[in-house]
Amino acid sequence: MPPAKRSTKKAPAKRTSRGPKPGTMSAEHKQALAQGREASRHVRAYLDALEISKPKRGRKLDPKSVEKRIAFIDQQLKEASGFEKLNLLADKESLQGKLAGSGQVIVDLSSLRREFVKHAKVYGERKNISYATWRAAGVPADDLKAAGISRSRG
Repeated sequence: MPPAKRSTKKAPAKRTSRGPKPGTMSAEHKQALAQGREASRHVRAYLDALEISKPKRGRKLDPKSVEKRIAFIDQQLKEASGFEKLNLLADKESLQGKLAGSGQVIVDLSSLRREFVKHAKVYGERKNISYATWRAAGVPADDLKAAGISRSRG
């Protein structure tokens, strides 16, 4: 009869220190994580609001002229052939989409700015975000100054 196989698994190492058990976090660590999440939430909300409220390029859309154009397309659809009909329907759909999305989204930036100013410096230092990067993301220089973020590093 062959000898019994030995197990190759090692016994778990015994803990020698009396620190926290593996897999548990200290109260300070949990608090630091919560502060990081809060800072991230405020920075994200402010940057998203800046993006939404940014003025769009090009001519402003006049809803009355768009409605006139849609009415004109409806008249042309009655006499259009297959290919023309396809193009007219595509134009009509595009105009209806522009008309539906023409409402300017108004966002109250004052409270978002206040929270951003409070959290941006700590967040930027933790993530190593430079002044130039904040500016490239669309944050106004006044807001960075109010947050205590300067052009120079150091």
